[in-house]
Amino acid sequence: MMTMLDRSKPSPLVTPPHAEPLDDALARLSTSRKGLNQAEADARLEEYGPNRTPRGRRTPALLRFFRHFHNALIYVLIGAAAITWWLGHPIDTAVILFVVFANAVIGFIQEGRAEAAMEAIESLLSPHAAVYRDGRRVTVEAVTVVPGDVVFVEAGDRIPADLRLIKSSHLRIQEAILTGESVAVDKSVGVSQADAPLGDRTGCAFSGTIVTAGQAEGLVVATGINTEIGRISGMLSSVDRLQTPLLRQMNAFAKWLTILILLIGAALLSFGVFIRNADFSETFMSVVGLSVAAIPEGLPAVLTITMAIGVRAMAGKNAIVRRLPAIETLGAVSVICTDKTGTLTHNEMMASAIIVAGQAFDVTGDGYTPSGDISPAPSEPVQSVLEQLAITATVCNDSRLVKDAQTWTVSGDPMEGALLAFAGKILGPLDDVRRDHPRTAVLPFDARHRFMATLTTNGTGQHVRAKGAPEVISSLCTKMMGPDGTPVPIDHKFIKA
Repeated sequence: MMTMLDRSKPSPLVTPPHAEPLDDALARLSTSRKGLNQAEADARLEEYGPNRTPRGRRTPALLRFFRHFHNALIYVLIGAAAITWWLGHPIDTAVILFVVFANAVIGFIQEGRAEAAMEAIESLLSPHAAVYRDGRRVTVEAVTVVPGDVVFVEAGDRIPADLRLIKSSHLRIQEAILTGESVAVDKSVGVSQADAPLGDRTGCAFSGTIVTAGQAEGLVVATGINTEIGRISGMLSSVDRLQTPLLRQMNAFAKWLTILILLIGAALLSFGVFIRNADFSETFMSVVGLSVAAIPEGLPAVLTITMAIGVRAMAGKNAIVRRLPAIETLGAVSVICTDKTGTLTHNEMMASAIIVAGQAFDVTGDGYTPSGDISPAPSEPVQSVLEQLAITATVCNDSRLVKDAQTWTVSGDPMEGALLAFAGKILGPLDDVRRDHPRTAVLPFDARHRFMATLTTNGTGQHVRAKGAPEVISSLCTKMMGPDGTPVPIDHKFIKA
């Protein structure tokens, strides 16, 4: 039976978890490698709160509906409806009010759908977690995980909280949601430098990331808003809300239109009463009728329906648009910032430039489609070097290109898929290449040696082919291909340059 642990709040965090020795982290969190007991876990849950990302303040549905009336042009239309009713034109009043309410209903329905889609993001946190309580491994809801818990994870699990690893066995974690890197990261129990970027903190696992291989035990060092993904969520919740260009233009248009109509109405009323000596009440009613007729009551409905069509088209491309006016903002975008690998967009990569035999070539094509051109056209000696490079990219590769209808996708690593697409542009169908160069042995890629190698056999004998980090591959070689396609002594300075 475990004794009750110290319920005092863990001491202030001086050294970041990735740079903190494990024993120090255990002592700071008043826990052990066997985890917490249930009483202590309940007390900490009361103290730290549920392990979930912060939820923004929800706007009541009624308030969201009436918010669609908060527009200068809508105010003008409501005023026009009141005047037409006063003038005894109920049909005109009904038409104007129908346009106003239709505009609000369309926007309200679209926002409701977007809100439902945004709530699905909460599924990033694993619903359950395996933790050690009272010395036994039990399964609990992820929202009840607290700092000081010891969590067990294995391939396929989503990390429930930020962890400092205690044990690790061939652990690899996909951290694309935090770093944008498409390749899973190898993890270990060692410490990292205090100023190490998030992607280099190999001794930690972060909430919301996915275990792709291996298993591990980790000490929970942060939950909820204090995790890396919680910090990002908190930053997003504090973003200032700005009006879109369309809404600014609509408000300016409504303001100037109202002023213009009032000025013209006042001028017509003055002209009729003081110059033409017309009856004031009759002239006033005529001026009001002209003013109402000048208001473009169909404009908000046309804009709302147009934007709703745009939102529907974006939804077909798997893009969530939370508010209708935001769809117009896309047309005003002048700069798009994205990550270097394209993981945030399509998670696709493509070989776009090749350097062989001291010459650089551009590669054209689209995604993983194995067709494209090499420019400028290589000479005969260089062409043979390109073919050897393409064979290496094919046989020293564990992925496959798959054609689904008219679209090519990769089954495996995106980088390896890009190499296969490049090889297809040089060699044509790759099944023939793999059949002619059967693999007899393989050295899988590992972060420690940073390359992958295969042993293949064909009619000319056995060949070792490898791909990996340039400095590692070049350090294993004594020769390289010269400009004429023949081997020359390797020039490490040239390669580095």
